[in-house]
Amino acid sequence: MSVPDAMRASLAALDPLSIEIHDDSAKHAGHEGARGGGGHFRLSIVSPRFAGCKTMERHRLVYDALGPLMKREIHALSIIAKTPDEH
Repeated sequence: MSVPDAMRASLAALDPLSIEIHDDSAKHAGHEGARGGGGHFRLSIVSPRFAGCKTMERHRLVYDALGPLMKREIHALSIIAKTPDEH
């Protein structure tokens, strides 16, 4: 399974209405994290679970959902997390 597919599967726990994942790893070739196998990704996710949460709380929900992927497969992650009303 590709890393983006594994990310989507893990993020399903947040009941997302939409997920967009962009792999920017090629732009960071030679970077320390890239040499260790971790990729650089941009994530845009819309979920009703973010309602009432501040930005840091939303990011924590994402990091918690991604769990073990954050230890090896993902070196850097840029997150845009919105509620359906903000989308």
